[in-house]
Amino acid sequence: MRDSGCFKVFTKPGLTTSTLLVAWNQDVGKVGTKVADYLNRKLGCQEFAEIEPLGFFPLSGVSVEDDIAQFPESKFYYSQEKALVVFKSDIPPSEWYRFLRSILDIAEHYCAVEELYIVGGMVSPGAHTTPRALLSVTNSPQIKEMLGQYGLVTNMHYETPDGQRPTLSSFLLWVAKKRGISGASLWVPVPFYLTGVEDPRAWKKVIQFFDTRLALGLDLTDLDDEIARQSAKIAQMRSKLPELDSYISRLESNLSLTAEESEKLAKEVEEFLKKTY
Repeated sequence: MRDSGCFKVFTKPGLTTSTLLVAWNQDVGKVGTKVADYLNRKLGCQEFAEIEPLGFFPLSGVSVEDDIAQFPESKFYYSQEKALVVFKSDIPPSEWYRFLRSILDIAEHYCAVEELYIVGGMVSPGAHTTPRALLSVTNSPQIKEMLGQYGLVTNMHYETPDGQRPTLSSFLLWVAKKRGISGASLWVPVPFYLTGVEDPRAWKKVIQFFDTRLALGLDLTDLDDEIARQSAKIAQMRSKLPELDSYISRLESNLSLTAEESEKLAKEVEEFLKKTY
């Protein structure tokens, strides 16, 4: 085991080239973490390194869920066969530059990473029946052109508002560019009334891209089953609650809801799905 002070490496993957996928635990609809967990499970990825929380996360950052302390985690996993590295982490409140340098130090020195993807969700005003799109923000013309060949939306231009610091994902793309690593943030719109629960359609959209791009050879039948289960439950809710059905029908017709209607729909859908799962 090697300890750099910022991170620990338990085993050397021995990769001669690889792709890095980054997922933040604090994410709309948990899209990034769901994608990371799915790939780790399906590909049998092994944990090989972690960034130490000390210096990045305060002790006050420890949360409690179901009476269990949840400590911040920043862990690396890899698949030797598929040359894929997965990094899943909480977002540190401070020392961003040092934290991002640690990610790329491990990625470069132990995994020979050549391509970087940051996966996340974004809130959408659309209905759950709307086909998911995959949007991208890139750090080089070359990766932008390549992503266009896979049908991704590549004309997004994100600028940090005046007076605000960049998002951690934007900052990571900038740091990667300085090191000559091509990278992209991948975003899937998640219907606002599913952000508090799950959106398997969003996970599948991202996973399909990686399956094609990296020739992973995945069987996504289980995701199709998950999508079908959720669709059936929402259909059941719509048949029982005509008012909510009318809200979703309006969204399907590209009509907007009032703030009050949107809040009610999100609350009722979340409660119904959590109760029936």
